[in-house]
Order: sequence, then structure tokens, then C-alpha cells
Amino acid sequence: MTEKTLFGKGISFKTEVTNGDCPMCQEHTVFVSLYANVYRCITCGADTRQRVNGVIKFMPIGATGIGDPPLMELMKEDGPEKA
Repeated sequence: MTEKTLFGKGISFKTEVTNGDCPMCQEHTVFVSLYANVYRCITCGADTRQRVNGVIKFMPIGATGIGDPPLMELMKEDGPEKA
């Protein structure tokens, strides 16, 4: 449970750190995740998605010119905004 502090309602993150081969920089590196199945390479900064199909692989998310990278946004206490 999060408590209300001087700066408002507390935020809790479920972080995960793992190692693997980055498909962008081709290095064996460490990946950090703050969002479910989205990992960032600490070597080159590429955002990847973890895929598990017999082996664990990291797949690139939105490279330049191919698509927009996912945005991680904080929701307000009353939920997401309605369009």
C-alpha cells in the first residue's frame, strides 16, 4: 500500500533487471524494465520487448522510421482520461 506524502500519493514500481543480447547494438548487456515486458538496453538505450518461446529473446520496439516507441504515462488518481 502506498502512503500519501508531502509530494502526493506514493508511486510503486515493479522493476526488473536481466541480461541478454541486444538486437540493436549486438552486445551482451543488461536490460532494465520499469513496465511489463518492455526493457531498455543500458549500452545503447534501445527499447525492446521480451519474447519467450523456448528461448528468451529481446525484440526491438519502433526503430527510427518504422513506428513510434511506446509511451509510458502516469495515470491520475481518478483513472485514465476519457476521449
